[in-house]
Amino acid sequence: QVQLVESGGGLVQPGGSLRLSCAASGPIFRINSMDWYRQAPGKQRDLVAGITSEGSTSYADSVKGRFTISRDNAKNTVYLQMNSLKPEDTAVYYCNAKILPIPVVVGTRNYWGRGTQVTVSS
Repeated sequence: QVQLVESGGGLVQPGGSLRLSCAASGPIFRINSMDWYRQAPGKQRDLVAGITSEGSTSYADSVKGRFTISRDNAKNTVYLQMNSLKPEDTAVYYCNAKILPIPVVVGTRNYWGRGTQVTVSS
């Protein structure tokens, strides 16, 4: 069973930094795009940042210049470095990946992690 597991969340003061990790495991043939989403209480889940298998990145306007997404294909892991954190960054952060599992006949599927809480508060 393919799984995504996030880690690295926590409580941080405004202006601080956190690094989130998301590791994919299980019978994986190929991982295509990997993305980070976030969902604040009472709000919809929004795309924060994405990275393709070739390393091309994209960001929501609200995090440009503060967050950096990267991936280690050898470890099937995606990271989100978050700097200059603001209270409005408080949310549950979810990892999403488009994965072609083994056996490949099932086709590419969309997988989600369970999320990790990020709280920015003094």
